[in-house]
Amino acid sequence: MELEWSEQLSVGNETIDSEHRNVLKVINEVESAIRAKDSSNLPRLLEQLEDCVGVHFADEEQIAQAIGFDFTHNKLEHQYVQNELRHMREELVAGNGSWSESAALHYSYFLSEWMIEHILQEDMLMKPALQTYPYDFKPG
Repeated sequence: MELEWSEQLSVGNETIDSEHRNVLKVINEVESAIRAKDSSNLPRLLEQLEDCVGVHFADEEQIAQAIGFDFTHNKLEHQYVQNELRHMREELVAGNGSWSESAALHYSYFLSEWMIEHILQEDMLMKPALQTYPYDFKPG
């Protein structure tokens, strides 16, 4: 399922919104590679996803701390997702660049569902606090 950015997904911060758009783009590329059984590009795309998610999580945490938002629950979710992404990549390497059909379906579903849940159920909790700052707010 192709994930698309919409204003409904905006949490009210330029950095976070921009990173969410980027993560959605990379997830779409990963899912496209999964559907195409593109074992030559999938490992690189998963590594790219891990990298951009890691940067995003660090930035999100820094912004949350700067605005006084309790990030405890979000941090646990971030650790879970990073572990799951690492597991996906390790399983792909162990399978010489491919997963079983059921694993591929599971991971594709996980990525789509996680990203939308991440934004709508976790990050939206920050929106009221973020809206008291300028859209381009960055911790100093």
